[in-house]
Amino acid sequence: AALLRGFRNLYKRCNKHVDITLVSCRSMASKTPVGFIGLGNMGTPMARNLLKHGYPVIATDVFPESCKELHDSGAQILDYPADVAERADRIITMLPSSPNVIEVYTGPNGILKKVRKGTLLIDSSTIDPSVSKEMAVAAEKMGVVYMDAPVSGGVGAASLAKLTFMVGGVEVEFNAAKELLTCMGANVVYCGQVGSGQAVKICNNMMLAIGMIGTAETMNLGIRLGLDPKLLAKILNMSSGRCWSSDTYNPVPGVMEGVPSANSYQGGFGTTLMAKDLGLAQNTATNTRIPIPLGSLAHQIYRIMCARGYANKDFSSVFQFLREEGVQ
Repeated sequence: AALLRGFRNLYKRCNKHVDITLVSCRSMASKTPVGFIGLGNMGTPMARNLLKHGYPVIATDVFPESCKELHDSGAQILDYPADVAERADRIITMLPSSPNVIEVYTGPNGILKKVRKGTLLIDSSTIDPSVSKEMAVAAEKMGVVYMDAPVSGGVGAASLAKLTFMVGGVEVEFNAAKELLTCMGANVVYCGQVGSGQAVKICNNMMLAIGMIGTAETMNLGIRLGLDPKLLAKILNMSSGRCWSSDTYNPVPGVMEGVPSANSYQGGFGTTLMAKDLGLAQNTATNTRIPIPLGSLAHQIYRIMCARGYANKDFSSVFQFLREEGVQ
């Protein structure tokens, strides 16, 4: 019996040692640098949340002035994406459009010029699904893994680490991507093969644009009928007309705090980017012969807005655009 107790105590001590070793290894692994490329309105708060979770961040942006805030938060700033790829084996990109992604990954100073084998590449840009597939093929030739992981939630959710990530790629790599993405988001959902994350995002943004235009039209009409905008929003948000654009991101100045409409439509998700995303939806619908009449109208409205001086304002400025059109 004494001998048996001795074996049991030895077993417990060994297990305890193994557990501590494993925890230590995981902790050390989590401290390895993460690359981040693209420090705009979304990228900067996303990268900052990685820093908050203890990940050293190595970053770059085409505009050096965009790097200052993250540098002040403790990130290391390098000159080119290729430089980042030399020093990090997990890299996240957050870029405005398909051409930007192609340049950052395959350009003369791109990631794939100096990437290390086995690197995990996660692109959170919103781009054409076909470009995501092209980048995945190019990455595979270099012995690395590419996944698309576009986001929903806007700048507010990026700052609060409450984004939703829609992930496409090889399923066995999902958990490795999720480790990083959960530092920046509340929801990380596997959608299927490469490009499927982009497909979900395009559909989501088309619905968002249609909903925002509908909310702006409704609020504008109610105000013209003499209704108090806060009262109207309150009733809409407890009725069947409620949607994200009305209860979380209301486009009418003075109705909500902490949204772009309360800040002269500065920050948030730019009209140019919404027009770009709707263009992706339009192209995809054309290629698949799927009718999207409201999506097409939304695309045209946001394109007109870009030509009328709203390009750099948040997409909720469609309320102001429609209001001014009515005055004319």
